[in-house]
Amino acid sequence: MDPLQTLAAPADFREEIRKSRFHASAAPVADADEATAFIGSVHHSDASHHCWAWRIGQRYRFFDDGEPGGTAGKPILAAIDGHDLDRVAVVVVRWFGGIKLGAGGLMRAYGGCAAECLRRASKRAIVATCRLRIDCDFAAAAALQNQLGSYTAVKLAENFHANGAILTIELPLAQRMRFIEHVRDLTRGEARIDAA
Repeated sequence: MDPLQTLAAPADFREEIRKSRFHASAAPVADADEATAFIGSVHHSDASHHCWAWRIGQRYRFFDDGEPGGTAGKPILAAIDGHDLDRVAVVVVRWFGGIKLGAGGLMRAYGGCAAECLRRASKRAIVATCRLRIDCDFAAAAALQNQLGSYTAVKLAENFHANGAILTIELPLAQRMRFIEHVRDLTRGEARIDAA
């Protein structure tokens, strides 16, 4: 099974269809709040409609913003799903050009603009991660921090106490057991390792 993908960076695409201008903006989002913030950031006061959709795992939302029901938000969501993307929000802004497109035309315009934006966007795999809290002496903490790159791990937090440090680390789930074994070897089994 292919890993899930999201966007590597925000993307956009513009096109004109029968005198109406369409502008799709897409971005990777981690949760519903981030999706809402992104949608709110894509606002043009002179535009006729701001239609959008997002998908995060099994959760999704879409909005037609005054277009006939099912002609804008749903096709945008279908474009996200058609590209097998997750953790993505897309906004398609329309400036009405005076020619009505009809329900089928609107669906093609919104869905097609979103799909082309997503097709052109750079993508990256979504890697499952885990967080570990490691309580160890100062020397081990320093050595671990120097070796995080070998595990594609990042330090999220570091707190000190009289006998050492507590590191909070995030790393790919596939590296978890190998990293734990490394910590145990480095500290001769003296480090305390907990899920964070």
